[in-house]
Formats: sequence, C-alpha cells, structure tokens
Amino acid sequence: MKNELHIFFDYICPYCLRAHNYLKELMPEYPDQAIVWHPCESHPRPERFGPHSDLCIQGYFYALEHGVDILEYHDRMYQGVFQDHVNIEDIDILADYVSDLVDVTKFKSSLEQGTYLEKLKESNELAFEHSGVWAVPAYRKGDLKLDAVENVGVTKEQIRHLLEQS
Repeated sequence: MKNELHIFFDYICPYCLRAHNYLKELMPEYPDQAIVWHPCESHPRPERFGPHSDLCIQGYFYALEHGVDILEYHDRMYQGVFQDHVNIEDIDILADYVSDLVDVTKFKSSLEQGTYLEKLKESNELAFEHSGVWAVPAYRKGDLKLDAVENVGVTKEQIRHLLEQS
C-alpha cells in the first residue's frame, strides 16, 4: 500500500542500527505512518562472513506471532549484536538473552524446529528478488524507494523526506 513504509533491514548491519535509531526519533512526528518490517539476511548462509542473523530473524517472526513489542525486540537484537556481543548463532544464548520478552521454552523450540525458516526465506526473497534491495537498510513506500549506499547507509533527513511523502 502507498501509505505503508516497508523497511528491509538486518540486525547485524551497523547502518541498519543507525537508521533504526533515526526512525525511532522520527516516528512520533508521523503517528499515522504504518510501518511494515522485513528483516532479511545481508549475507545469507552458507557464505561465511560471521555472525549470521538467521536465528534473530526467525526470532522476530516468533515475536511478531506472539505479540512481543517489536520495537523492543529490535532494540534487544541490536544491543545484543553491537553492545553486549551476544553469540546470536547459539539458540540457548539467544533465547536466554530475550527471556524477559518471550516464553523461552517455546522460543527455543521454534528455533530448533525451524518453525520460521520458510518466513525467513520468503523475507529474503521479497527483499532481494522482488523489491530490488541491494544493500540494507532499504525503504519502500508505494513507488518511492530509498536505498542505503553500501557501507554508508541512509541519513535521518532521507528517512524524514520519505516519511513526508504521501
């Protein structure tokens, strides 16, 4: 929909973290703006660039389905990667890290069983095969596009300009 802002991002991308913080600052100015989150892997497996975000993203889909505050989940994942240096590739460690947000047993079980692997695959395909995302973060609003410059990201003013478009 034209009035929805679609955001493609990855939890291991420092430019996504910066853009996420910009968006959180700007959101109160645009209370009617609908946001649709699309987590995607900036470097999917089996390529090895370390660490991979596939479990964090599957956890996002768990959180979404179970009514967890998504902004709080995003903040936690970014904090885990960039501040607390949590091993996000270990299910037990990741589950313990979000234990105050989720039912740990169910969260772990969903990751171990790959409950959201198909959602992860669909989200990656939406980003890279259907939406023309080259680098994250990337934004889509109707026919409008805002793509990060690789290894630079986007500016707060670019996000504001996109939010102002209707």
